[in-house]
Amino acid sequence: DVNEYISGFPKEIQKILKQVRAIIRKSAPKAVESIAYGMPAYKFNGKPLAYFAAFPKHLGFYATPNAHAKFMKELVKYKQGKGSVQFPIGRAVPFVLIEKMVKFNLNTLTPKGTPKSRSPKI
Repeated sequence: DVNEYISGFPKEIQKILKQVRAIIRKSAPKAVESIAYGMPAYKFNGKPLAYFAAFPKHLGFYATPNAHAKFMKELVKYKQGKGSVQFPIGRAVPFVLIEKMVKFNLNTLTPKGTPKSRSPKI
């Protein structure tokens, strides 16, 4: 499970992974958490929302090609692939950007006219 995945890393990496997990869970509390492709994975309405993984020199974040296209300007300074980005270990992780990407994906996966992940404000 995701707790087991995170616990397999040094404490400083665990802290980063826990922060990314908390961002995803807070932004999309109804997302289904699992392990897929050997990393923490989140799906919403049966579709991929985000994945993340730690590597020796970077944090891999996978938020679908659509989210990467939407945030291209913010991601330009990082090494990227189609739907993936590498945030170097030892540099500040852009947690606010990760949150924006997750919320963007959540919005695209939420059918129009239905509440997203929270109850409407009264």
